Amino acid sequence: MSNALKVGLFATVALLVLGGMILRIEDIRLFSGPERTIVAVFDSVAGLDDKAAVRIAGVRVGRVDGISLVNRRARVRLLLDGETPIPRGTVARIANMGLLGDKYVVLEPGPEGGPPLADGAEVPGSTPPSFDETLVKFNQLGDSLSGLGSSLTEAGGQTPLDRLIRNLEAMSAELRSMVEANRDRVDSTLANADSVSATLAQELPRLSERMTAVLERVDRTLVQVQAVIEEGRPDLQASLENVRDLTDRAQESVDNMNTVTGRLARGEGTVGKLLTSDEVHDELIGALGSVESGVDSLKEAFAGIQRLELELGMESYYIDELDEARSSFNVDIDTKSGGPLYRVGVVDSPTGKTDTKLKRVTVTQPDGTSQTTIEETFQQTDDLTFSALVGFRLFDDARIYAGVIESTGGVQLDYPLLDRRLLLSAEAFDFDREDDLDPHLRLSGSWRLNQLVYLKAGVDDLLIDERQSLFIGAGIRWRDDSLKYLMGSLPRF
Repeated sequence: MSNALKVGLFATVALLVLGGMILRIEDIRLFSGPERTIVAVFDSVAGLDDKAAVRIAGVRVGRVDGISLVNRRARVRLLLDGETPIPRGTVARIANMGLLGDKYVVLEPGPEGGPPLADGAEVPGSTPPSFDETLVKFNQLGDSLSGLGSSLTEAGGQTPLDRLIRNLEAMSAELRSMVEANRDRVDSTLANADSVSATLAQELPRLSERMTAVLERVDRTLVQVQAVIEEGRPDLQASLENVRDLTDRAQESVDNMNTVTGRLARGEGTVGKLLTSDEVHDELIGALGSVESGVDSLKEAFAGIQRLELELGMESYYIDELDEARSSFNVDIDTKSGGPLYRVGVVDSPTGKTDTKLKRVTVTQPDGTSQTTIEETFQQTDDLTFSALVGFRLFDDARIYAGVIESTGGVQLDYPLLDRRLLLSAEAFDFDREDDLDPHLRLSGSWRLNQLVYLKAGVDDLLIDERQSLFIGAGIRWRDDSLKYLMGSLPRF
């Protein structure tokens, strides 16, 4: 290796070491991340040098990058690492590295999660008292102690402090004697104080909770009263206006009454004559007797009507086998005195009535003779039929009816269950059917949904297999109370 190469390598290494020292001394970071600055404002930065460290919780996060004086206050520019979070509310202060160490800037971050400070933002700063200020305060403290000692010293060795000690001893002796004389009372008082303290410690939380609950209720009540007053203020004013109006009308009524009583006293008008004339009085008594007899007659008539309970019903159900519907309207009359029951109704039934028709047929033979035959045919019509039954009460409020069912003779049995919510019924009628068929038997059950509406289902024509059919439907029944309500609700003309 030549000498020139050796000298060059040595110079290169020396330059690298010198550059590293310069970067270290100047605190220059060649490969650091992004940086940002904030400005801290202090009343005094005595002892703080440029390039001093900036720390958070003792960790270096930047350095001082210039100090300037603006309006008699020191503005310190802080160069911070870009990744260090500095939220709003951060304050700065100057601290010492040990008793005689270098000074540096400490940042005390604001609330966690707050918005970050913008680049170049200002934060307030505080400066601790300097060493010189501390010495001055110690000197002042020494002077104050010296003055206190001289004020306590007097000629002859007698000082106010000595007199104070003697007074305290005398007072202590008196207190000791008083405590000895009243030891029992003091012990009793202390025991009572302990009991009171324990009771208060136990009861105060509950009393506090109760007081808090009472105050909350009072607060809510006051708010509600205020709201009611605000809402009712227009109504109160309107009520006052109505009271004034009523007062005026009452005065008018009193004046009218005075006028009327004056006319009655003078015997004017029909009532006046009645009060002053015996003849008119006798005629009025006779008319009232006639009215009383008429009222008695009406009472007897209405009493008979009131002993009857009326019930109207309409129902309709679908018969599966016939693929048609049966509808009816019934009126039930119940005598409250325990007498017979009456039921009348109109039925639109698909089975209807059966009419018998005779048809004369004449057949001419090939030999010229003729033969006449009569054919009997049955035709089932879908006309309206009627029902009229008389019934009686049996055991457990069961009822049996007999009479006309769908324009033929028949009987019916009703048996209520479950507080009359379920009604089981059996109807047998049309005992003289064509082709010697069995009577028409219908079994059904009705479930009352409410006072008016009920559902109905069952089996129709149960005794004949070819005509058996299930049915289902619904109906409405108006009892006496409902009818009175409806009649009272009708408009009057």
